[in-house]
Amino acid sequence: MVKLPPHILDALQQLGVDPELLDEAGDGPKVVVVRASLDDARQALRKTNRDQTIMARVDEATASALDDWVKVGAAKSRSEAAALFLREGLKVRADDLARLSDALAAFEEAEERLKREGRAIFGDHDI
Repeated sequence: MVKLPPHILDALQQLGVDPELLDEAGDGPKVVVVRASLDDARQALRKTNRDQTIMARVDEATASALDDWVKVGAAKSRSEAAALFLREGLKVRADDLARLSDALAAFEEAEERLKREGRAIFGDHDI
């Protein structure tokens, strides 16, 4: 079991989370502490250069929720709301991606080796 301070254990139990199910190995429920306010995240987002464009299709409920964040003034646009929640979601799952980083690096190395070998065999064509 994960060792947590008593006040956090009590809070989890009040929310219906059984602390005995918490698992440091990642097999059990994941508990993430998120700041109650988005002010810091929003300010940090606005200080960065958002020069990368992505296209994402979302369902109607997600689009409506993004629009609601704009309506209440938490974001200037649907795009800013989406960027804010993408960034925050990636922070929440950062440890999962870190666990995969060695495998990702090995995959990228193997992919580059495959391209080099292909060029050696087939010439310098688009491989």
